[in-house]
Amino acid sequence: MAEKTTLAVDALGGDDAPAVVLEGTAEALKEDPDLAIVLCGPREVVEPFAASHERCTAQVTTEEIAMGEHPANAVRTKKDSSIVVGCRLVKEGQAQGFFSAGSTGACLAAATLVMGRAKGVARPTLLTVLPSPVAPVVMCDVGANADCKPEYLVQFAQMASVYAREVVGIAEPKVGLLNIGSEEAKGSAFAQECHKLLSARVPEFAGNCEGGDILEARFDVVVTDGFTGNVCLKTIEGTASVLFKAVKGALVSSPVAKLGALAVKGGLTELKGRLSAETYGGAPLLGVKGACIIGHGSSSPTAVKNGIHTTAKIARGRVPELIAQAVVR
Repeated sequence: MAEKTTLAVDALGGDDAPAVVLEGTAEALKEDPDLAIVLCGPREVVEPFAASHERCTAQVTTEEIAMGEHPANAVRTKKDSSIVVGCRLVKEGQAQGFFSAGSTGACLAAATLVMGRAKGVARPTLLTVLPSPVAPVVMCDVGANADCKPEYLVQFAQMASVYAREVVGIAEPKVGLLNIGSEEAKGSAFAQECHKLLSARVPEFAGNCEGGDILEARFDVVVTDGFTGNVCLKTIEGTASVLFKAVKGALVSSPVAKLGALAVKGGLTELKGRLSAETYGGAPLLGVKGACIIGHGSSSPTAVKNGIHTTAKIARGRVPELIAQAVVR
């Protein structure tokens, strides 16, 4: 019998919590018989769910961190919140990972302050897997570090390369630096220094990645600062949403168009599934002592389920330990 992987899950995380979290958690438990969950949240939410689901235990918490609160202050003052308690369970070894679709800032702060940074990591990085129609593309940082030093991007590349290999399944990830041109001397002084350090310290580094290269999957891993990465990510997500709505509108614009829509419905449905941000269920925070996935506030039950599965995969693959080994300061 395989050893159980225990994860802490924030029952209060997300716009539609706790209902979507409970539904997604139930599905994850159903699909993975080697998974155990410690559900963190109010007594009236977590105890009835735990009583009716095998391999789930209740961790009663009495506080909640709201979306609008100052993240670091909330983490320091609300020590019995579901986010802080979930991270503390990982620190104490009672869980191997933590999943939440709550406040991104609070999750970042709690994971960093409570779980702690892995040895040698200067700044943990928030990563996303872009669902390119060509191939998955790993990108970081996407919001954890708005201001960066070139040395940080070296570590981002090292950590993201481990994730690409161990979780996404890319055997030899090709790393690119997001920049405004492919030439080595392109970009700001910051970008040029990053290029220099990446070339010297990251064997997988293959040069500059322009914006148009991202969804073409010309690089497996794209590294940048958190400000640029977050803007880039939201631009891609917004563009995809607008395009799908426009295509849908065109396909129902006339009786003839509706007939054509029937012919392409299967292909469009399959494409939409491949491009869905719900595939991985959230953004992993790399560089902390434990598996940590932060889901989107609007996560559906499917996104929660997939986020829990991805957290378990990170824990089982000992990705945090491999990252600590890979990082060179």
